[in-house]
Amino acid sequence: MPLDLTASSLDITRTICDIPSVSGDEAALADAIEAAVRPLAHLDVLRFGNTVVARTQRGRAQRVVIAGHIDTVPINDNVPTRAIDVEGEPYLWGRGTVDMKAGVAVQLKLAAELTDPALDITWMWYDNEEVAASLNGLNLLSDARPELFQADFAILGEPSNGQVEGGCNGTLRAVVRTRGVRAHSARAWVGENAIHGAAPILARLAEYRAKEVPVEGLVYRESLSAVRISGGVAGNVIPDLCEVEVNYRFAPSKTAAQAAAHVRKVLDGFEVEITDAADGARPGLDAPIARQFVTAVGAEPRPKYGWTDVARFSALGIPAVNYGPGDPHLAHHDEERVAVAQIDAVERGLRAWLTAS
Repeated sequence: MPLDLTASSLDITRTICDIPSVSGDEAALADAIEAAVRPLAHLDVLRFGNTVVARTQRGRAQRVVIAGHIDTVPINDNVPTRAIDVEGEPYLWGRGTVDMKAGVAVQLKLAAELTDPALDITWMWYDNEEVAASLNGLNLLSDARPELFQADFAILGEPSNGQVEGGCNGTLRAVVRTRGVRAHSARAWVGENAIHGAAPILARLAEYRAKEVPVEGLVYRESLSAVRISGGVAGNVIPDLCEVEVNYRFAPSKTAAQAAAHVRKVLDGFEVEITDAADGARPGLDAPIARQFVTAVGAEPRPKYGWTDVARFSALGIPAVNYGPGDPHLAHHDEERVAVAQIDAVERGLRAWLTAS
């Protein structure tokens, strides 16, 4: 399906949403994006796997990276897209409209139209954001071509209701185990039930109260939750192992190591294995270029509770924020939909900042 970048951001959103690109299957959309931007004389374009990078080279004093992932979570009868009305307001409904093809569509339109921006721009449209970090296109690109990440500021088009969300919480996953002794369930007293032994773990998590942590003027809310539990052998066997998977979302003032120490403290007395952890990102709003951006788009900064790839930019020393159309609560939802007004507002905001003299 050809991609027409002279169309409206709404129509571009519809087109790219109707090209399925579930994680691992982004080639068709990456092909369409590359075909649309490669002929543009003001952009240097390169392809890395299913990641497309397009850069201006105007010799500006500052450079910004503007990025968006092109993959989605699996489709569930919510493609093709369609126009709907919600309480009198127009929306575009369908997989990817919020997370995050509306943001990508705005970026693509501006990449085509802004031939002489006030800052040099590196546009990045990458694959495999919704899956393991080892597959993440942005991560792989930064390892292979670190020079492309030389920038003063970065904007990730993650859904933020058209507001600026600074930084992001970190995330940690752990498996907490209890062990017992197998026995016939008719003689339960002979064994030791590992599932029963997990009850105190669940009690501690249920009693846990999320902290609100101020970081550089924004308040991040933490959470510690059981997200999965497994155990059992058969319907007539006392289980000897139970595993509770725990997810900790922690403020960017903590390191992953400090977060791990906190989880071990809360679950002291149990066997805890940290299986995955990623640092968050501080707000990144103290840099002058970030303050100029916030003023230009007319937004009031908010914290980002979920983890996003702004953390990758932050780890490289690049202040980064989330700014895109769509309600984060509708990301991955079967009723995923984006307000047309937010698509238009984000386009206006980015255009105003990128063209300001």
